[in-house]
Amino acid sequence: MDFDYLKQKRILLVDDEQELLDMVVSILNEDGFQNIKTAKTVGEAITVSETYQPELAILDVMLPDGNGFDLMERLKNTADYPVLFLTARGEDDDKFRGFGLGADDYMVKPFLPKELLFRVNAILRRSYKAENPLVKLRDSEIDFERAEVIKNGEHISLTAKEHDILAALYRNAGRIVTIDALCEAAWGDNPFGYENSLMAHIRRIREKIEANPSQPVSLITMKGLGYKLIVEGK
Repeated sequence: MDFDYLKQKRILLVDDEQELLDMVVSILNEDGFQNIKTAKTVGEAITVSETYQPELAILDVMLPDGNGFDLMERLKNTADYPVLFLTARGEDDDKFRGFGLGADDYMVKPFLPKELLFRVNAILRRSYKAENPLVKLRDSEIDFERAEVIKNGEHISLTAKEHDILAALYRNAGRIVTIDALCEAAWGDNPFGYENSLMAHIRRIREKIEANPSQPVSLITMKGLGYKLIVEGK
């Protein structure tokens, strides 16, 4: 299970241009989103939404059998989830209408992939922030969204590298993660030579998550192989 629960959200993408659909799906996939359904018309979107039950809709305004404004109203009649308009219609009146109907954001084509990802992730964080799960260890909890450890009521910040290492361990909770894999998670595609740095980061992580860092029960060394994270209930 990926530590980022927001990446598991179901997304409905509606646009009548196949090239645009393919591009947006690819952008979202590369950022970790996998639960995506597409539709090219209002009718198809309604049909898909009835069975798929999306948790975010990304809508074009101009569609062959209607418009995205009317579609949003129909979708929200059955379930209230966030909506992002992604359209070539950049006129102020269209933006005001979209926001007036309750849209969460409005983007105009063409757009930068990074901006789309920023806005999608921001909408999901705002809309589903109460669902942020804490990863429970024996003596502490990890909050990946806030990059911190909670131990004995104290909130302890994680560095970027500590966060990356713990995330890789959590994705493989209960299984051995090799030293090379952890170095790659923290330092990228050329992890050679970082073994000593990894050991130093593991030591600091243990100081944050373990009751007794010299006798770890959650972050275990597997001699000659790597490390393993033991998560309560998994």
